[in-house]
Amino acid sequence: MPEHVHLLVYPTTASVEIDNLLSAIKQPYSVKIKNVLLASGSDLIHRLTVQERPGKKVFRYWQEGPGYDRNLSSQKAVLAAIDYIHRNPIRRGLVDEMTHWKWSSARWYTSERQIVDSDLPTIHGLPPEFFD
Repeated sequence: MPEHVHLLVYPTTASVEIDNLLSAIKQPYSVKIKNVLLASGSDLIHRLTVQERPGKKVFRYWQEGPGYDRNLSSQKAVLAAIDYIHRNPIRRGLVDEMTHWKWSSARWYTSERQIVDSDLPTIHGLPPEFFD
């Protein structure tokens, strides 16, 4: 989506700290985007700099707060979430087919899990035992 991200994560270890995961994703991109905006002289840098508290302004690329996290505990819930994420660009009127949205994993899922766009992060998908 142009103004938000959907991310479905399947942990591969027993202990997962979501705060660390979100920080590892958000912080590097925030720094990179801030540097791009500064280098280009974009006015967005001013619009994304907010008053955090009296006397302290900060660059805020990501919305404040943790987002909408939830645990999906059944196969049905996970597959429904994937379908929701893939259909979101259609609902928003951005594309006619879910595979046409550049940033979607829909092409990967519908192409028998082949790498279909080297510009995108690697998609690992759900482990085979998830479908047992």
